[in-house]
Amino acid sequence: MADYIPVLHGGTDLRADELDTIDSAKCVAAALEYLGYRSNVIALDIDFAIIEELTKEQPLVVFNLVESIRGNGSLGHLACALLAHFHLPYTGAGETAFFQSNSKRLSKSLLRAANLPTPMEWAGAVPVGQKVIVKSVNEHASYGMDQKSIVEGPEAACEIVRREQQFGGRFFAEAYIPGREFNISLLETKTGPQVLPIAEMRFDGLPEGVYPIVDYNAKWDEESDVYHHTRRRFGLEDREPDLAAELRRLCVDCWLAADLSGYARIDFRVDAMGRISILEYNANPCLARDAGFAAALTEASMSYEEGIQMIVDAALAKEVN
Repeated sequence: MADYIPVLHGGTDLRADELDTIDSAKCVAAALEYLGYRSNVIALDIDFAIIEELTKEQPLVVFNLVESIRGNGSLGHLACALLAHFHLPYTGAGETAFFQSNSKRLSKSLLRAANLPTPMEWAGAVPVGQKVIVKSVNEHASYGMDQKSIVEGPEAACEIVRREQQFGGRFFAEAYIPGREFNISLLETKTGPQVLPIAEMRFDGLPEGVYPIVDYNAKWDEESDVYHHTRRRFGLEDREPDLAAELRRLCVDCWLAADLSGYARIDFRVDAMGRISILEYNANPCLARDAGFAAALTEASMSYEEGIQMIVDAALAKEVN
């Protein structure tokens, strides 16, 4: 009988980004079956008995796509903890690395401790003259972020409170970096992280007065202008090899500092002076077939299924070691 690899997720049908998690789980399960494994999709809720039940099935590995539980990103790391508790091998980042990645403020502290460049941030009062973007601490997929997230320093404290009341959870203010944005995917190999082709997010043709950011509408609202004016562009390695080399170096340094494993995505901004900032790193990024990670695999002349197999291989190697 073929080895069993269940796909575990925590998505709900309440938001577009959560629905995307469910779609990703279906894509991964289909890829695993194509590769010859038995697979199915399992939804994780507050009732964690489902993970204990998995032990009876003796899976080869659990493909862990849990980013949140009941729409709460601060609970996402519990899946890693429970899988480890029941001695079930799983894909992607370990519990500590995932927990750190899931808190933007904690991950930024880690980056600074490793002398890696990341924008300043504040939980309350912001200096006069400093423009900031107000973000959720624990939620990803740009949840709670829109054009009005960018404010002047004195407005930040009120905007943080307003968004916490509207969206729930905790928010903070990060220095807004005007400039170019890059999303870079990484995949673990036997010799270390492989940096996949660099994607630059282009905002050509945005209406006047619209900030070039990948906010919630740009990712999920097909009716919005920003959705249709936000495009991915590859080829930086040929056009600007020096910048590409520095971005790749920072990717590897970030991977090592954050103790990432399996696969990841790192988001950058580069200002007009060429100064690079790491906005955030994402353990276990989206694996939907239309997402950035899959696009980077294609650009690297790798199939989606090859990428999924490499993620499984990395999890199995981690278990052996």
